[in-house]
Amino acid sequence: MLKRLFTSNTRIKLLTVFLMNPEEEYFIRELTRKLNEQINSIRRELDNLKRAGLLKTKTKNRKKYYVVNKEFILYEDLRNIIIKALSSENTIAKDIEKIGDVKLLVLSGQFIDMPTKSVDMLVVGDLDKNTLTNYLNNEVRTKHPVKFALMSENDYKYRINCNDKFILDLLNDENNQTPINKV
Repeated sequence: MLKRLFTSNTRIKLLTVFLMNPEEEYFIRELTRKLNEQINSIRRELDNLKRAGLLKTKTKNRKKYYVVNKEFILYEDLRNIIIKALSSENTIAKDIEKIGDVKLLVLSGQFIDMPTKSVDMLVVGDLDKNTLTNYLNNEVRTKHPVKFALMSENDYKYRINCNDKFILDLLNDENNQTPINKV
């Protein structure tokens, strides 16, 4: 998705690094190693982003460090675009299917930009909870930690038969997205 909006893969990688880690400072060689890109393309895109006003520079120990300019007029908008692109429902669904046998995946809360008091994600199937937690903590970029409910298919069917309010509220909310439904 971002490749269509931004023509340079290097720029996409830089935007992702800086906007997802706004407190961090990076120097050029560090970015070339981290992003596995050529130094000239990194340098060119850093200059472009600095000229646009998104990045600022600091000098420490005779090294030039780049840091995101949080005062940049489009800072929040660009950050939200990156977050949404990294957390798109198709990507998440494909990744979670690799973790285990997923029968149902319902995305709510921060995945649909609607605050919730319950969960952001309901996962039904046979998955390792620790693997899912690591994936959500390390791979999915969201403003807040992802609150999720994981249950077996039998537990889910039992709750449906009992008219469980938690499950029915999630399923009946028309704003929620259900990228996987094999139940």
